[in-house]
Amino acid sequence: MTLASFAPFQVEQFLSELEHGVVYNFSESGVHPMSLQGLVDLADLDMSQLMQTMLDYPQVNGKQSLRDTIAGFYPGASSDGVMITVGATEANTLVANTLLQHGDNVICFRPTYEQISGNARNRGNEVRWVDLVEADSWAIDQDGLNNAVDDKTRIIHVVNPNNPTGQVISDQDRAAIIDAANRVGAWIVADEVYAGTERQGDAETPSFWGSYDKVLIVNSMSKAYGLPGLRLGWLVGPEDVITQSWRRHEYASIAASMLSMELADIALAEPTRSKLKSRARQLIRTGFDVLTDELAWHPGVYDVVPPKASAMSFVRFDLPISSENLAMRLLKEKDILVIPGSRFGVENHFRFSSALPEDHLREGLSLLNDLTGNILAGR
Repeated sequence: MTLASFAPFQVEQFLSELEHGVVYNFSESGVHPMSLQGLVDLADLDMSQLMQTMLDYPQVNGKQSLRDTIAGFYPGASSDGVMITVGATEANTLVANTLLQHGDNVICFRPTYEQISGNARNRGNEVRWVDLVEADSWAIDQDGLNNAVDDKTRIIHVVNPNNPTGQVISDQDRAAIIDAANRVGAWIVADEVYAGTERQGDAETPSFWGSYDKVLIVNSMSKAYGLPGLRLGWLVGPEDVITQSWRRHEYASIAASMLSMELADIALAEPTRSKLKSRARQLIRTGFDVLTDELAWHPGVYDVVPPKASAMSFVRFDLPISSENLAMRLLKEKDILVIPGSRFGVENHFRFSSALPEDHLREGLSLLNDLTGNILAGR
């Protein structure tokens, strides 16, 4: 039997094969995860209440109170326009399966997280790439965007703040995206999992919600909240599209877990939600300062456009080695894991997560500097 051609998920394949058991795992994209005890303490939770949770099938589109809370984050949204998913991963997959038809194309910005683009390719849809310009703080190539869209463009996909660069879309680029979508009747699918992880100031990155009538929002508990193990995300949009996605959700997963929904309900209630985001911002700000301090040990070798948000930096390097080979040497010789830029379609870079405990971060970066010295010396 001949299997259909399939494009693997480059970043996630790299992680799933290599990340477990690594001492210095700098490959993740969220802040240092929180323990269940940490969440219980932060929320001042009565554990006896949680222990009453029935481990049964939950409401398939999501617990009502949780959907009510999430709808409140998006002015004008209804709880029927919210669906709870198994992480942002499932939400993105459902979007592709719901919106895309034969002959449609998808616009994606490079570098980016390839969830939507990979799903589109595997459905047989064309993906058109528009570059982000590093020399312009990873701004969008607006001419490239305008040239890429046409009457077959079904989705313009944005990750804002961006993965892997941590940049926030400027007002000018935001307007260009909305104008391009409006011109051809495309949907804007905005992955906003890093909103709330701003490195400077506490104003949250504005959502695309409400800026245009054909917008779908993807978010999750994994990044800004430090609770990736809940595997809980959400999709927000017009009620008819959410209903269509719900039908596909029943095939994909049936539902997120009851326990995850209960814990997410607790985490998203104030003041716990604000406390979680404050924790994330503290880790992000301290971690980036440590990263830039340690990378300065080899002047001229490493450079990074400072991220405006997220736990990540997309570090440029000037070494006689490919990003894939550098990542493998770091893993084999120093027990460090970073994601090579080649997995995002951009060479001479690696993605590095620094929103981690400071001592652990400095230890790992010291080993990275040791290997850098060896490479520069030809060893």
